[in-house]
Amino acid sequence: MKEGLREFEALQPVKPAKPPAPWQGGKRALAERIGQRIAAIPHVRYVEPFTGMGGVFFRRKLRPKLEVINDINGEIVNLFRLLQRHYQQLLDTLKWQVCSRADFERLLKTDSSTLTDLERAARFLYLQRTTFGGKVTGQVFGVSYDQPGRWDLTKLIPVLESVHERLSGVIIEHLPYEDCIRRYDSRPGTLFYLDPPYWGCTDDYGRDIFSEADFARLRDLLGALKGRFILSLNDRPEVRELFAQFSIEEVSLNYGVGGGMTPAREVIISGPD
Repeated sequence: MKEGLREFEALQPVKPAKPPAPWQGGKRALAERIGQRIAAIPHVRYVEPFTGMGGVFFRRKLRPKLEVINDINGEIVNLFRLLQRHYQQLLDTLKWQVCSRADFERLLKTDSSTLTDLERAARFLYLQRTTFGGKVTGQVFGVSYDQPGRWDLTKLIPVLESVHERLSGVIIEHLPYEDCIRRYDSRPGTLFYLDPPYWGCTDDYGRDIFSEADFARLRDLLGALKGRFILSLNDRPEVRELFAQFSIEEVSLNYGVGGGMTPAREVIISGPD
């Protein structure tokens, strides 16, 4: 108990930040609830193997001694590294960009491997902020007919500045989720928050990134943890069956895309108890 209390007391207040861009499945509706569960678990290391755009990471209000964000998507990793280490240079790259369908389509066709790291990060950020619904694949230029254009640097700069400050001291990894989990589960005291692609939606973030077989591999990894975990997924019979050995909490929420709201159910899975 004393060790757990010391770990819990090691958590320090931190100013939440907005994620730098929308992201499909970005956890906006659940971030507060998940953040409360994270804060209630004693830990000295916090690791996200599937960070995405940081929908939970940036909204947390407490941080431990060590934080690690990881994603297999190299565009995400490049953006966060530049926001952490070359923030002003990235702003200089962004400052002449306008909100334009023509620019969106031009950048969408551009091979990111032909760009510098700064140009690559600027391209990725522009596409994610202007695409409809925060989509990662099958992107289309998003227009809200009763809202301003989605690219406005005057509104974006404060968001990027807060992200830059929040990333101070954070380790940014670019590993397969299995390698990330194994690397940081070397001793007790690590808390993993996992937000993998949802069941039935494994191709939403690109082909061959995550498959249905990965859910079973993930379950086995979590069952052998030295640390603890919180996992969020859509509420499906297959999910409940696969993760039945852990604690499963059902939550109701509304998905909002394109101005509409759709009721949905998700599950927050945690363990070991």
